[in-house]
Amino acid sequence: MTTRFDSKLNRLQQELPEGLLADAAWLEAHGYSSALRSQYVRAGWLENPARRVYRRSRAPLTWQQVVISLQTVLDLPLTVGGRTALEQQGYAHYLSATVREVDLYGPIKPPTWLASLPLDVDFRWHNSLRLFPGDADALPEPSPVMVSAAGLTLPVRYSSKERAVLELLDELPDHESFHQADALMEGMSDLSPRRLQTLLETCASVKVKRLFLFFADRHDHAWRSRLDVSRVDLGSGKRVLVKGGKLDTRYNITVPADLGGQ
Repeated sequence: MTTRFDSKLNRLQQELPEGLLADAAWLEAHGYSSALRSQYVRAGWLENPARRVYRRSRAPLTWQQVVISLQTVLDLPLTVGGRTALEQQGYAHYLSATVREVDLYGPIKPPTWLASLPLDVDFRWHNSLRLFPGDADALPEPSPVMVSAAGLTLPVRYSSKERAVLELLDELPDHESFHQADALMEGMSDLSPRRLQTLLETCASVKVKRLFLFFADRHDHAWRSRLDVSRVDLGSGKRVLVKGGKLDTRYNITVPADLGGQ
């Protein structure tokens, strides 16, 4: 019995990297019963940071470890996108240096136990199919992030910066600021026109596409001239995004008066 116990524990150490999370359903599916999990917790081999959630570590939990756990251990189709992806890819000086919310995009909701974890950030889920029904550019190249004091590196999957900008613009005007978006777009001189073209053609939000092109025209980066707007469906009619704002007649959206418009 002891040999079998040790064998299971050794296997768990291989299957669940240090610092990462697994829920009870995952552990049950891998042969770790409720009684065995309780025994591991009592012995200090597992900790229980939230109900029916476990990890192999006594070090403080980070939101990056949570995301990697969702993406790699639980194999969920979730991507860090929007504001969070831009902050983590070098644009925090235009947005916020402190991560208070982590924006997760995917076709299914993440587990409800995220809200119970001992972290000072909130996880916000966005249905990726609402913006991109075909889920274009859904799996961008992962960026390595340190996830343990032992030096283990595992990839966090982020939206590409081109997609993340569109995701952020979708949050205007209720959850994001026009002026922060304007400052952000001013600094985005290195976007890929090829990737932008694909995203704009597949994006389902008329509001997002019009806003992006408004800001793109306003800052006139080199990549703007390589976009073929004739292939982008911009819908019809006006979109009132700012009450008392100024109408931009080119894209038929109202914007803050101090941002101009044509």
